[in-house]
Amino acid sequence: MVTSLCDAAVAVLTTAAPLEKVRLTRDHAAAWRDGRITEFGSLSPPERPARPERPPLMLPRDMPKRGRGGSAQNRLALLHALAHIELNAIDLAWDIVCRFVGEGMPKGFTDDWVQVADDEARHFQMLEERLNQLGSGYGELPAHDGLWQAATTTAHDLAARLAVVPMVLEARGLDVTPETVRRLREFGDAESAALLQTIHDEEITHVAAGRRWFGHLCAMRGVDPVETWQDLVKRYFRGGLKKPFNVISRQAADFGPEFYEPIAE
Repeated sequence: MVTSLCDAAVAVLTTAAPLEKVRLTRDHAAAWRDGRITEFGSLSPPERPARPERPPLMLPRDMPKRGRGGSAQNRLALLHALAHIELNAIDLAWDIVCRFVGEGMPKGFTDDWVQVADDEARHFQMLEERLNQLGSGYGELPAHDGLWQAATTTAHDLAARLAVVPMVLEARGLDVTPETVRRLREFGDAESAALLQTIHDEEITHVAAGRRWFGHLCAMRGVDPVETWQDLVKRYFRGGLKKPFNVISRQAADFGPEFYEPIAE
């Protein structure tokens, strides 16, 4: 029985079936918002979340190349990859809620990340429904196993987690999604384009939450947020920051170029 928010987080993280993970997330997020769950708890999250037997997980370098064309197969591969990202994002949000419960952050921090988990669950559900409409579904194609690496490498430090997950990985989604939306419209898939636009707009609030609470944590620690973020990204993010940046969407998240431009490749 779920009696605390950490209980809820661990229940989601140890659930392998994607749609059950979505259902639990939405139920527990509603219970937190409604005051049916009020205690934080202290149950520790697992090192890795449970995963279904399908899709097969591969190293990123072994993944088949996804074409940029407008074929049905290319669009299925794109939507499947995005669904896999959203499934991981559900777990990343619950992990941050539970793993860092003793950091002394305000309740608003927890409220924000529970909402992020709820959003990511809804995004996965939207993508799964679209895949079903196109005659496919999550698990029908392989997926890469590199996404949880960010959680593993930053499990020891909330500042590092915020620096890398919302302020690098999710911010990168803001950069690339508008061009993807444009191409989907060009290829005549207005429904998928509209779905991705909705996800993009809501992900701005996730990057904003990361930026806000990273700044709050830096103030608590008495360190400069820009210099600290740049140092953490250099230490914990492999791959480098790739131009071009979606400056408009990043600015909407209060994430200015003074952070990322000086260390971009």
